[in-house]
Amino acid sequence: MDYPVESFTEAERDRLRPHFTNLDRPVFALVNLPETVKAALFARYSRYPGTLRRLFLQEFADDLPEPGAVTEAGEGQRAAQLYERIFLGYGDDSVAQLGGAHVACEWVSNVLTKVLQRPRLGAYLEQSTRYIAYDAPMPGSDPGRPRYRYYRDPALGPAYERAMDELFGIYSRALPRVCDWAEQEFPRAGDEPPAAHTRAIKAKALDLLRGLLPASSLSHMGIFATGQTYEQLILHLLAHPLPEAREYGRLLLQELQSVVPSFLTRVERPDRGGQWIDYLEARTRAGARWAERLGLDGADGPAGPSVTLLRAEGDEDDLLAALLFEAGTSGEAHIRSTVAALDDETRGALLADLTGQRANRRHRPGRGLESLRYRFEIVADYGAFRDLQRHRMLTIQWQSLTPDLGADVPEQVDQAGCGDEYRRALELSRGEYARLVDAGLPEAAPYALCLGYRIRFVLDLNAREAMQLIELRSGREGHPSYRAVAHEMHAQIAEVHPTVGAMMTHVDQDAEPRLERILSEMRSQARVTAGR
Repeated sequence: MDYPVESFTEAERDRLRPHFTNLDRPVFALVNLPETVKAALFARYSRYPGTLRRLFLQEFADDLPEPGAVTEAGEGQRAAQLYERIFLGYGDDSVAQLGGAHVACEWVSNVLTKVLQRPRLGAYLEQSTRYIAYDAPMPGSDPGRPRYRYYRDPALGPAYERAMDELFGIYSRALPRVCDWAEQEFPRAGDEPPAAHTRAIKAKALDLLRGLLPASSLSHMGIFATGQTYEQLILHLLAHPLPEAREYGRLLLQELQSVVPSFLTRVERPDRGGQWIDYLEARTRAGARWAERLGLDGADGPAGPSVTLLRAEGDEDDLLAALLFEAGTSGEAHIRSTVAALDDETRGALLADLTGQRANRRHRPGRGLESLRYRFEIVADYGAFRDLQRHRMLTIQWQSLTPDLGADVPEQVDQAGCGDEYRRALELSRGEYARLVDAGLPEAAPYALCLGYRIRFVLDLNAREAMQLIELRSGREGHPSYRAVAHEMHAQIAEVHPTVGAMMTHVDQDAEPRLERILSEMRSQARVTAGR
């Protein structure tokens, strides 16, 4: 594997060593730190352009006392023996949910970030292409030949590196031009602090150009999960067809064995983890074999973006009965027959009371909303998919990223005078994808594709989850590509379930061109000013 190794002074290494399981590999765990400090580190991580170790040195180390805690591995044999007796002796998987770890995975491709986030029982924080520019070379680059942030593997060949270098070059040259255009298009208002406006302008440019970045672009991720979740994740990584995924599966296992070894004892056992991996690999091969046999491996449908409600389950009586269920002591059938007999005026008053006054989008009605369900098929650019995939309280399935569903150039990129270069980047990306497929590397070919290319995926979610996703992702500070998906999901739900659509009172329908991040940046600037 080819990844940067950060340099530290001996004093820095002495300060880092008690808190990081290693100082030179891209996967490491945090130890001997209070939980609040670890949470704050990862929260800050998503908007910090450097590595977690450097962040710790710059912003946290001076405020921390010398460590006094110990890792699980340093507690002696008692904890391991207890785990061995309960878990391996009685097969109680829930025991593995009692211990967890904060782990950082650095220099991972945008392809791998989606694999790492696939388990829905963990917490994930990923560096955002909406806040961090990818125009700077990686650490250790030769000044004469910038080494940009993308996944490398000698097996992909020199043509791959030339194509990726050119994509990043186009991105780097376009960024200042789009910033200049946005500065003119969205001049600072009198009540906007200069620093907040500057950050919002930069965010606007990053939003418009993120579709140029290839899926090979490298990111950093913070993960907190239980031992059970890590076990499942590692097994899936070790069974994955991508070499990058298998390598990080081994790195994860190595680091977690130093902090929570008891929870991973099954992974390396041939009769447990070995059989598990064999099963996962066989399942993947079977899916591919049957898709080819049934002719399901070709692109179909429109090439443009789309949101299709495949099916909706439940009706208003189901909703009202479920919302009332916890308040009464009657059976659900009796509750449902009672609400079915109500006149329209009473039903409206009942629903209004049960919904309540929602002062903000975080005020959501009760779990009765989970009685209704929707299954959407969505075709959107990979960048929008990346953001929507992060919602963990729903079911998401996605197909491989290919160029078959096309890509568009944002209108404002054309207005900024960078449209032709953007189109050239898309064609260059498509050509390198085709070359990798022809070279017998179909699993790696998505690395070459720009995030502007579209992918097909399914969101299966109940009405309560839909309310959370739609109101969050329709917000004015959101990226236009996933805002469009959220708006269309809301419109289609309102068509089949008008009551549910009306309950989503915090959907931002404003479609005017704007500087999306300015309000957030103004709030941040106000907090900075108040703290001085």
